[in-house]
Amino acid sequence: MNQDTVINLATQAMMLALKIAGPVLLLGLIVGLLVSIFQAVTSIQEQSLSFIPKIIGVAVLIVVLGPWMLNQMVSYAQSLYLSIPSLIG
Repeated sequence: MNQDTVINLATQAMMLALKIAGPVLLLGLIVGLLVSIFQAVTSIQEQSLSFIPKIIGVAVLIVVLGPWMLNQMVSYAQSLYLSIPSLIG
């Protein structure tokens, strides 16, 4: 296994992590922004108000996109395991 192979595997793993975590992080960002705008408009300064909508939104998104996320991780792991003989030799 040479340096190019290691860099390629690391790049694939990072891209998979971004593809899986991206929608969850983006939803958390959008919900947090909407809650902070709501807090600024209504002058409600409750610190715990921003956590509950984020948790609910992320949980719903994971339930909806969970099978897709799992499929992406399983297919990456399968391709990685199947490529072990070619990586060693």
